[in-house]
Order: sequence, then C-alpha cells, then structure tokens
Amino acid sequence: MDGLAPDRPARRTRPDPWSGVALARFSAAADPDSPPRPVAIPAAWDEDAAAALAALAPGDGPALLPRLAEGWISRAAERARRLHHPDPERLAAALRALLLARRLAPGAATWRGAAEPLRMVLNLPAFLDAAGGFDAEGYAEAVATAVEALDALAQGKAERLSLGIADLSGWLAGLGLRYGEEGALAATAALGALTRGTADAASGRIAERLGTRAPLALFCPAPPEATPVPGLAEAARAALDAAAAAPGLRHAALLALSPADAAEALLGAERGGLAPPAGATRLVRDAAGEVSEAPTRAALAAARRLGADPLGPEVAALLGPVAPAARAAMERALAPWLDAALPAAPAEAAAAKPARARPASRPAARQVAVRIGGIPVTLRVTEDQDHRPTGLSLTLGVDPAGLRALLDPLCRTVSDAWARRVPPDAFVACFAHAAIGPGGVVEGDPDIARASSVLDWAARRIGRDYLGRSDLEDPPPPAATPRAAAPLLPLDLPAGPSLPRVPRRRAMRLSA
Repeated sequence: MDGLAPDRPARRTRPDPWSGVALARFSAAADPDSPPRPVAIPAAWDEDAAAALAALAPGDGPALLPRLAEGWISRAAERARRLHHPDPERLAAALRALLLARRLAPGAATWRGAAEPLRMVLNLPAFLDAAGGFDAEGYAEAVATAVEALDALAQGKAERLSLGIADLSGWLAGLGLRYGEEGALAATAALGALTRGTADAASGRIAERLGTRAPLALFCPAPPEATPVPGLAEAARAALDAAAAAPGLRHAALLALSPADAAEALLGAERGGLAPPAGATRLVRDAAGEVSEAPTRAALAAARRLGADPLGPEVAALLGPVAPAARAAMERALAPWLDAALPAAPAEAAAAKPARARPASRPAARQVAVRIGGIPVTLRVTEDQDHRPTGLSLTLGVDPAGLRALLDPLCRTVSDAWARRVPPDAFVACFAHAAIGPGGVVEGDPDIARASSVLDWAARRIGRDYLGRSDLEDPPPPAATPRAAAPLLPLDLPAGPSLPRVPRRRAMRLSA
C-alpha cells in the first residue's frame, strides 16, 4: 500500500433544509425600550418581521429564524414519530414550507419553548394568488398540517387545540369584497365551514391511530350554497362530508380566535382574527427619518384585484370604516364554526407591529406559585390585552387522582365561561372559603396567610387581582382538639397477695 491509508466511506450528513434560503440581517428590537439584537430572516421579508422575531425569540442574543424555527419544527416531528405519525419528515417539511410562505406559524409560547398556551395561526391573505384567487386546496392542507403539529407538540395529550385565523379583512380586500356586506358574509361562513370540516377530519385521522375522545357533531349549520369566491362553497361542503365519515374525534375543541401576538406580525398579517380593516394607508418612516403615508398590504392586494390605484378612491372605499353592525354580522357568520366564544373586539385587533404596541408591563398570563399546607400549588390565569381573565389552570405538586379529576373539569368550565365574557365574580363567590381538598397555612402569598382549600385560595387570589376584593378574610385556624385526660389511678390499690420479686441480673455470662 506504500503507506497510503485505505479509503473510508464518506460520512453522511443530513442536508440543511434551510440551505437554499437567502437571509437578510437586521438589528431589531421588540419595542422601543428594548435593546436591539441581531436578527436574520428571509431576504424577501421586511423590518416588521424582524421586529416580530426579536419579540418571539427568548433571551436577548441573536434571533436567527432557521435556528428558532427548527427548534419547534424538529420538536413537533420527533413527538409525532413517538405518536406513530405515518410520515414525521413530511410533517416537518410542510411546516417549513408554510412558514417560509408566511402562511402559518405557532404562537409566541411555542417559539419560546413553553408548553402553553399552544396555538397555531393561519395568515389568510397569504393564500391569495397574484390574480386575487383563493388557494382553497392549499388552505385545507395547511389546516390539516396545523392540527397534526398542535397534537404532536402537545404530545397527544391535549383534548382542546387552538387553531385560528389572522387578517380576515385583508383576505376579503384581496378578494374585492367589502367587510360586512353580503358577499363577504357568505365567503366568511364558507371559510369557517372549510376550516372546521378540514380540522375535524384531521382530528378523526389522529383518532384512528391514538383513540377517540370526542364524538363527531351530528348537526352543524349548512354552509352557503354559493359565494363570490370560485370553488370555496364546494370545498367547504367536501370538507364537511369528509369529516362526517370519521368514526370520532381525538379533540373536543379545535378552532378558536385568540388574541394576536408577534406571530401574526411575523407572518405579515395586519389585523388579528376577524377585526375590521384599519384603512388603506399607514404611516411609515424612511431611512432619513421622514414620516409619510404608504398603502397597507390589504390596499395593495385590493388594488391588484380591482386594477386600481392603491391610494385611489376605489380602494379607500373598500377598506373604509365599517359600522358596528357590520362587525356583528361577521361574528354571526363565523361563530357557528368555532369551538370557543369570540374574543372582545379590542383584544383581537393586531396592528402591523403588535409586539411594539403591547405594553411591556401587560403579561399574557399571570402565574402565582405558593405552598398550601406544605403542598406546592401553581395558579395560572391567562389574560387578554384588556387584562381580563380568559383561562384558568391549577397544578398541585402532590397530585391525587381524585382531586385532579375534580380540578381539571372545573378549570375547563371556568375557562369556557371566561372566554364567553362571564365575569370572574361567580367563581369567586362560589369557591371563596370552600373546603374542598387540602388547606392550611399559605406560604408565598403576601396577602393570604391561610386557606381552607386550594380552591379557596385561588378564588380569593383572583378576587384580589381582578375584582379588587380585599374583604375576603382568611378563615380562622382550626380549633385545637382537646387532649383526652389521662386516666387517674386509684389512690388505693386493691388488696391481694404480692408477687415475688425477681432479682435483676446485671450481666449474662456464657461458659463453655
């Protein structure tokens, strides 16, 4: 061999799925008060997306879209593999493609590696083509992918998933439909039916692998017979027919409109949920610092559809202010297809930069950890942008099955009530001073020193935080149980013969 080393097989390396994506680098901050950080996003995206990624990324170091996206995409694929998904790699590839097309993204919690709140959002205008047509087939595939990804990220344990839409008004504008008018109402109802049918069918396929948890709804509203959007009504009916063939559902709830966060801005959505249009123009600042008006993305899409000037009167009329009755009509068109009540109007409006518009002091959730009678207890209350409670969870460090069987349905019921705008007064009145489950001294709460139970503490904590109720006093400590008196020996022992006294041996010796 003349000293030559034998040939070795080349090491196989997994190709980088992002190798063909051209990236642009920015220095961006989540809000004006935050220090800027290096951000890398696809070159075709804009500075608003860079600011959104800066808000989504944990920590304060560089925020690189490929690295951050692969974090949750690979996590979804790996968990899908454990759940016997037929093709986890296909799921991962579909999620990358949808994100790069700015069609789908998870909410902020998933980007930061948190377990909840878990949600996916679909950017409706991204499913329009250059001519203003709607890609109904691609939209249905994205809905199914989102359900699969959410179930995998939840490790198959979640009975309720949160899949929502963004920028309905921008979608309608790109279709040449005015928000709240008859054609827009029909298109919105058909879109809701298409989303619901596709999501239920996807949940049914998961149920075939992992088991059924919820029955299929036997009755649902009829979708519109026709809409101004070619093929949309037919796609909606086909999706509902496919869902009806499922033996059952894996999930009790799938569709919900959650308050927008920076995920919507990352996708380029200008409005959250079904919020009305914000107008045809927005203020922008150029490199020289000059402020001027520029058309919104919705105005540009409407102009392409109408063949008009984006700053002209036709587009301005299409995106002009709408009456409250128009928004109420849009709610009625979409609500029958949702699994949760619609959020209040102020909570769903997303400006072009929601991460900057949201006050830094306004948390998305409030979490309090204490010990009650020595048992660790964590209370978590999710909030909308108006600081109103929307969800409740209670976690115990010691988790008896019986108590968990009580707390889980109760928290779901309270969460559903809050989502439907029921104020927290009823919860506080019902469970303050309730003696259900462990109670005792409360450690870690400066306002509440003693609780009769976990529910008592949670109700009074919520009463203080959201109702200003400082009148709910601690229960008194349990009364001391009197110790039984020791039996008194009689003064005179009964007479009788005395027993012989056995001499005490001080030691015992063994002899051979």
